Amino acid sequence: MILEDKIKIWLQEGESERLEFKTSFNATCIESLVAFANTRGGTVCVGINNDGIIKGIMLGKESLPQWVNEIKSKTEPSLIPDIDAVDVDGKMIVVLRIDEYPVKPLSVQGLYYKRVGKSNHLMSVGEVSDFYLKTMQYSWDSYPYPEASLNDLDNRRIERFLNQIHKKGRIRLEGNDFDKLRKLNLIKDNTPTNAAMLLFAKKPLMYDVHAGRLKTPDMILDDKIIRNTLFETVEETMRYIIGHMKVAYEITAETVKESTQRREIFEYPLEAVRELVLNSVIHRKYNSPVDIQIKIFDKKITIFNPGELYGNITIEDLQRDDYQASARNKLIVESFFLTGEVEKYGTGFQRIRKAIKDYPTMKYTCCEKQGGFLVELEYEKQKESFENVTNNVTNNVTNNVTNNDKVKKTVEKTVEETVEETVEKTVEKTVEKTVEKILNIITNNPQITQIELTEMTGLSRRGVEWNLSKLKSKGLVERIGSNKDGHWKVIKTSKEI
Repeated sequence: MILEDKIKIWLQEGESERLEFKTSFNATCIESLVAFANTRGGTVCVGINNDGIIKGIMLGKESLPQWVNEIKSKTEPSLIPDIDAVDVDGKMIVVLRIDEYPVKPLSVQGLYYKRVGKSNHLMSVGEVSDFYLKTMQYSWDSYPYPEASLNDLDNRRIERFLNQIHKKGRIRLEGNDFDKLRKLNLIKDNTPTNAAMLLFAKKPLMYDVHAGRLKTPDMILDDKIIRNTLFETVEETMRYIIGHMKVAYEITAETVKESTQRREIFEYPLEAVRELVLNSVIHRKYNSPVDIQIKIFDKKITIFNPGELYGNITIEDLQRDDYQASARNKLIVESFFLTGEVEKYGTGFQRIRKAIKDYPTMKYTCCEKQGGFLVELEYEKQKESFENVTNNVTNNVTNNVTNNDKVKKTVEKTVEETVEETVEKTVEKTVEKTVEKILNIITNNPQITQIELTEMTGLSRRGVEWNLSKLKSKGLVERIGSNKDGHWKVIKTSKEI
């Protein structure tokens, strides 16, 4: 197809991730070429306005060589595009084309751009670093951890890791434990890499998971900071989430006289939740100070990890089963793969979609937000059949199960009402227990500060403030003096309530 015909097709399609229109050649043309080179390549058509209307451009004898020299001198590494001038309906159009560059990122006068949709976006320092590491086939976790030695690694954690690799059988390693870690590139020149310290450090690094149970966004019932090595972080995080899940039971029996059997039905599919936790721990941006944040609401779980999608993967790609995975933390991903925690590269989101199919009203969504990746699992109605109940009402329901359809409907309604009441009572008891705990602490130590209360209770600062406001509103305590030099006056103790 001749270039003139291509331009006419481009005019119909309009600007896109790989096409830009400009009325004249200027600095923004060079920015677009750099953005294209840093992303997937693209074309700049000079002489066309944003609405796709041909305006044409006047060219001198040396115009095109001068443009190329200006592009070359202002970019680093030097960018040399393909350039053509073509007459379209009696008006001159200049087409500048550039492929995705193998060595990235490129800059124009010290600024780095990438193409996002129809726009050029200025890259952050972190994004520039990620581009460089990806181009050089490095990842942040492969660099030696500053001032670390082999003595900083926990031998027991290393032994468990290597035993799991041997058990899984995906790779065969010879030598002593440190030799094996060297073959996995987790140790370089007798220095642990960032990955090794995250996986095996005696003193876990400060990359936390902040998990909480919330009634509303500003009403925190419980929260916890999880700081551990990565394998332990995944397990501890799963225990916390499961500990706050509602559990129903499916009870089966042909008649009341026969013994019943029950099957646990967790509020969320555990396989999907585990995949989401693994994804957040494995793929988070570890040169970011932001914590992984997990919020558990009544009918929704959200998981946020710092770091947007890595490489050229888009949100739309994750909805398909044929996307190509990219790993921000190559050594961490490989370690979880070799131990069997990750079954196959790039299949986690397939398993998530498959797992939630068994939960009819559950929805899974994800997006890039505030420099990170946010996922949500949300449902309208908890998965259960008419026999399904929570722990403390199971026995009552089983005594009433029959094969009569009319009775089944009655039992179903009773169970739904009972489950709702049980959940509400559980929340109320949790709140009351926390308030009582803080009241007892204040009774024993009226001089205690809010910071000390957060340490003793494990609540966040906001959680402590909310519970103190409850005590004040009930007339149980009063603050005497300033926050810094004052003290608490206990009006009623927990025994007097």
